[in-house]
Amino acid sequence: MNNKKKIVLAEDNSTLSLLLKFKLEKEGYEVLVAEDGKKAIELIEKHHPNLILTDIMMPFVSGLEVISHVRNKLNLETKIIVFSAAGQEEMVLKAFNLGASDFMAKPFSPNELTIRIKRLLP
Repeated sequence: MNNKKKIVLAEDNSTLSLLLKFKLEKEGYEVLVAEDGKKAIELIEKHHPNLILTDIMMPFVSGLEVISHVRNKLNLETKIIVFSAAGQEEMVLKAFNLGASDFMAKPFSPNELTIRIKRLLP
C-alpha cells in the first residue's frame, strides 16, 4: 500500500513545478502537478491530498479561488501553502483570510519549502 503523503502542486511556471516535483519526490512525497487552478481543483477533488501548494496568479482559476473552493465547497481542512511574487500583500492577506496555512514569497528556496511542508505534515 502507498503510504506516501500526497501533495497537489498548482503552478503555471513549468520550470518551477518540475523543480519542486523532483525535490519533493526525493523527500518521499507523491506530487500531483496542475498547471492551472481548474486542474488543481480536479486533482484535489479526485485525490484528497494531504497538502496543497498553490501559486496565487494562475490561468482560469486563481490560487485564491482554489483556497475558497477547498474551504467552502469541499469543507476540507487540508493544509495549504500559497506562493506569489513579492509585493502582493493584499493578495496574501486575502489568502490567509480564505484559510491558507502558510505563505512564501517568490522566488523562494525549495529547501525552505521542504522544511515548511515537514512542519505542516508531521
